[in-house]
Amino acid sequence: MHAPALELPRVGWSSQPLLARRAASVRMDVLLFSAVAAIVAVHAAVDSFIGTEPGTGPENHLLRGSMSLALIGLAVAVYPRLAKGGRAALAAVLGTLALEGAALAIADARAAGARGEDWTGFVLVPVGLLLCALAVVLLWRSRKPGRFRYLRRGAIALMTVIVAYVLVVPVAMGILATHRPRAAVEPADLGRPYEEVTLRTSDGLNLAAWYVRSRNGAALISYPTRHGKLPQARMLVRHGYGVFLLDARGYDGSDGDPNLFGWSDAKDIDAAVAWLQRRPDVEGGRIGGIGFSVGGEMLLQAAASNTGLRAVVSEGAGARSIREELLRGPQGWLALPEAVLQTAAVAVMSGTAPPPSLTDLLPQIAPRSTFLIYAGRGAGGEELQPHYFEALRQPKTIWMIPEAGHTGGLSARPNEYERRVVGFFERTLFPGGEDTS
Repeated sequence: MHAPALELPRVGWSSQPLLARRAASVRMDVLLFSAVAAIVAVHAAVDSFIGTEPGTGPENHLLRGSMSLALIGLAVAVYPRLAKGGRAALAAVLGTLALEGAALAIADARAAGARGEDWTGFVLVPVGLLLCALAVVLLWRSRKPGRFRYLRRGAIALMTVIVAYVLVVPVAMGILATHRPRAAVEPADLGRPYEEVTLRTSDGLNLAAWYVRSRNGAALISYPTRHGKLPQARMLVRHGYGVFLLDARGYDGSDGDPNLFGWSDAKDIDAAVAWLQRRPDVEGGRIGGIGFSVGGEMLLQAAASNTGLRAVVSEGAGARSIREELLRGPQGWLALPEAVLQTAAVAVMSGTAPPPSLTDLLPQIAPRSTFLIYAGRGAGGEELQPHYFEALRQPKTIWMIPEAGHTGGLSARPNEYERRVVGFFERTLFPGGEDTS
């Protein structure tokens, strides 16, 4: 008769320590997330305002820094209000981005020595791992029994993949695009001696370049790096062209913030054209350019407004913002959410507005000549070349190399590549010369 009366108080008493333990667990969970998020915030502040790239300062990164810190603060504020699944997702997102920052810092330090934000980037290794581990623990604790538990877990896994694809990947790409690790540039064999050149852009950056003096009165700009396409440079040097190999802003030996999509780099090419126009070995304004991937895109953009570029070879140009992605038809429309987010991420991280669509710029190049080259196994929107060719006005040439990879035309068909490219420059820079393309 007395057993039921004794049982109820025991249940109440035992539940109090359990509730206390759960509350303490939640508090530790929130404190841990807040602490590691603060470390990520310190790295974001150093990256934007203290350890800036050469030639830049805090004023160049106000948008990047303020948005990064605001989003981290928002994550800390929202985190305690989320269910375990939501907290796990938030920890996983921040942890993944922290590990990306750590990987970029390590890659930069290995290539060119630790500097600036690399030091705080190293700390992101344990921070990222801790956040990812926290996400796993929270997901484990959020599991529920029942008939549909495996279906529920499968749905959660599928949603995680979708969120990662739509949200995390575009933002990670925006970070990568604006934090490209620099590479140490060693002396190279160009077939003839070259001089070290430092250019000054219209917006005050110093750019590193090499120049091989012209023997035929014409000079060509090779872009976007000095080391990237040395075989093509040697090919042009053999035919007597002056070759100006330029590191884009933020690349390797040049000042500024990098941007894998270019966007502001037309100023770099303008500075190179102005420098070549003052050279005594360059006669009659015979200046052209050859660009690869983003370098091809930027040479096309520069040629649209700079009449000093008489002829442009663009190999492997692709999509650089949502404006080009929309040209890809249904494939681009389906990818619209991540394209919008990636373009926004690059804009915030670079503090630069997306450039006009290439299809809007290309008609302005005529009557100067353009030669588009693209690969059958290319990447990054290279299949848009027919759209670009249609937008161009005459004189224009296009060549698709089915077996080539991205910017791999010379290695795929060395003899034909040399004949076509050299023939194009002979025809356009030396009017009346034989067309060998």
